[in-house]
Amino acid sequence: MNISEKLAEKTYKTFQEISTGNDDDKIKAAIFTFKGEVYVGLDAENMSVDDLNFAQDHLRILSGLYGSLKPFDEIHEYRLEMGTRLLTSKGTNLYHFWGDKITKSIHKDIQLSGSNYLVNLASDEYFKSLKPALLKTKVISADFFDIKNGKRVFNSFNAKKARGMLAQYIIKNRINEPHPLSIFDMDGYVFDKSSSNESLLTFIRQ
Repeated sequence: MNISEKLAEKTYKTFQEISTGNDDDKIKAAIFTFKGEVYVGLDAENMSVDDLNFAQDHLRILSGLYGSLKPFDEIHEYRLEMGTRLLTSKGTNLYHFWGDKITKSIHKDIQLSGSNYLVNLASDEYFKSLKPALLKTKVISADFFDIKNGKRVFNSFNAKKARGMLAQYIIKNRINEPHPLSIFDMDGYVFDKSSSNESLLTFIRQ
C-alpha cells in the first residue's frame, strides 16, 4: 500500500478485526464511515432524513473492498484504495478482481432510478473500475479549478471537497437531469460555459 510502518500495522490490525468479527461495534452506514475531503464536502451528517433517503436511491459510493455501495449499506472501517495492486484469482489488481461487476450494479441502479444520466464525481482511480460503454447512459463529469495569480490552477484537495459539495447540491435539490447542475455555486464556484460541454462541466472559483 506504500504507507508508513505505523499505518501499515494499524491497517493490518483493522483487517484482522474484520476477519474475526471483533469490530462489530464499528460497523456503520457507508455514508457516515468515509472521512476524506469528498465526504467533508458531502456533509451527510447535516442532511435531513428526506435528503438521506434521496441519496439512498441516487448516490453510489465506489469501494475497493465492497464494490458499489448504497449510502445506508453497513460496512466495516477499512483501508484499501481501488488502485492497489493485489494478487487474486481474478488478476493482479482490484480492477481485474471487480471486472464488470461494479458496472452491472451501477447500470441496474440507473435503470431503476428512471434517469438517463450518471454524474461522475469519482476520482480517475475509482472511475476506472467502471466500463462506461456498458452503462448505456450519458456520463457527465465535473472539473473544479481555482484562480491563482490570474491563472486557472487545479488543486486536488479543493477539487475533492468540491466534488462532495456538488453531490450534496444534487441531493438537496433533488436533481435528476443535467441542466440545473450549471447553477451550482457553493463555496464560491461558478459554472464556466466556455470550457464545458455535454460530457464535462467546469467550475471555477476566484
